[in-house]
Amino acid sequence: MELKIIDIEKPEEMNFILGHSHFIKTVEDLHEAIVNVNPSIEFGLAFCEASQDALVRYSGNNEELIIIAQKNAMNLGAGHSFIIFLGNAFPINILNTIKNVPEVTRVFCATSNPTQVIIAETEQGRAILGVVDGIRTKGIETVDDIEKRRKFLRAIGYKF
Repeated sequence: MELKIIDIEKPEEMNFILGHSHFIKTVEDLHEAIVNVNPSIEFGLAFCEASQDALVRYSGNNEELIIIAQKNAMNLGAGHSFIIFLGNAFPINILNTIKNVPEVTRVFCATSNPTQVIIAETEQGRAILGVVDGIRTKGIETVDDIEKRRKFLRAIGYKF
């Protein structure tokens, strides 16, 4: 077995969700789940098929996001993994919906941070062992940091 670290390649502020599933219809079901939350969410998704043709299956409604998803899925190459890139939405807008898609077995991360995926590669294929989401913790927030966090959440509409 060989361990590899794969960087997720994306624009700095772009959000994505990385997960694991178990069936080829994941692509259609994830697409439907996202547009059922809000049809105006821009997204691209890709799914690494784990048997037969072993292709990257894809869908979405934004060509740039679809291309980013395809490229990252190929880089990962881990069977039954999926990755969704979001344009005008945050993962929190669709995360519970994604988790409730019957084929979805796990969500590894939902973030806009720089992310590294830890991959195990064997003669048979690849598996995602985990992710490094963002940077190492630097300390404990201060009273000023708490106020800054609260203002930010209100500024983006998540708290009133």
